Amino acid sequence: MKYAVGIDVGGTNTRVALINEKYEIKERVQFGSDPKNPIKTLNQINDVIKGFGEKIEGIGISCPGPLDLINGIILTPPNLPGWHNFELTKELEKITGISVQLENDANLAGLAETVIGAGKGKKIVEFLTISTGVGAGLCIDGQIYRGAKGFAQEVANCILWKNGPSQGDLKKGSIESIASGTAITKRANDAGLEAAHAGEVYQLAQEGNETAAMIMEDAYEYLSSFIATLYGVLDPELFVLSGSVALKIPGFIEEIEKRAKEKVYDALKSNVKIVPAALGEDCCSICRRISAALGPAARCFSASSNCSVSFFISSLRNCSKAASLLPSSSSSPFFCSTSS
Repeated sequence: MKYAVGIDVGGTNTRVALINEKYEIKERVQFGSDPKNPIKTLNQINDVIKGFGEKIEGIGISCPGPLDLINGIILTPPNLPGWHNFELTKELEKITGISVQLENDANLAGLAETVIGAGKGKKIVEFLTISTGVGAGLCIDGQIYRGAKGFAQEVANCILWKNGPSQGDLKKGSIESIASGTAITKRANDAGLEAAHAGEVYQLAQEGNETAAMIMEDAYEYLSSFIATLYGVLDPELFVLSGSVALKIPGFIEEIEKRAKEKVYDALKSNVKIVPAALGEDCCSICRRISAALGPAARCFSASSNCSVSFFISSLRNCSKAASLLPSSSSSPFFCSTSS
């Protein structure tokens, strides 16, 4: 039996999983990430891999963007300040002695929705998650679109508001600094309100708090403008929204869709179709944080077999919301037929 390792590094936690060639998760270990010291985290990863006690064919790893996927470099993720411009694949290969592949988490979450979720059967699907941050993935003909240098869909730093709010290393007025859950909460607390998350800001707005209402209005207005722009650039068949902000705030997606329709050509209004992630907020979290890390590991089993989707789907079997959407057999046409 052959084995690969899938890893997801987040600003808070790192998850490491052992996968066999049947794309079954055999073991999974989680520990706290060190956002300031990547080598410390990589050494902990190496200790976990050694503890598995198996010969490892390869490693697939995901991290928050922006990423240089071609060269395996973490660029400037806001929640990993000590990892900026870190040569992740090179350093992890040096420590473990095992081949490493890097992938963006939102790309594979978008792939999930395209293959078995809300975008199933659609040619062009744009995925956007509005949660702690803002992440995106574009799938065309069932394949992730990465662009010329692997930076496609790194949307968090897209500027919409001149001299607008900012957070971390993001530029002023970036979409993540306006519409993410972190941004909504930060702006509310900076204004003297007390809110633990974006849902509480929304609730304050519903109760008549003008400051909270203004913050929510900014999120609706700028996010809908951003999505309307993407419609003009990409012309997707479907736009899928995920993440805690999009899925847990009542009426959020409906409001975004209504406003986006008002911002495109009249002849294109009927083309604007924005829907919630079919796999649900919890399952999409699994997609991004576990499957996104493990998907690249599947390619470690065979350089000629593009089976990352089949591994990705097998990991989804751990989620009850996705179970009814999955084929009962790996002979399904989309197994091993889609490159990622």
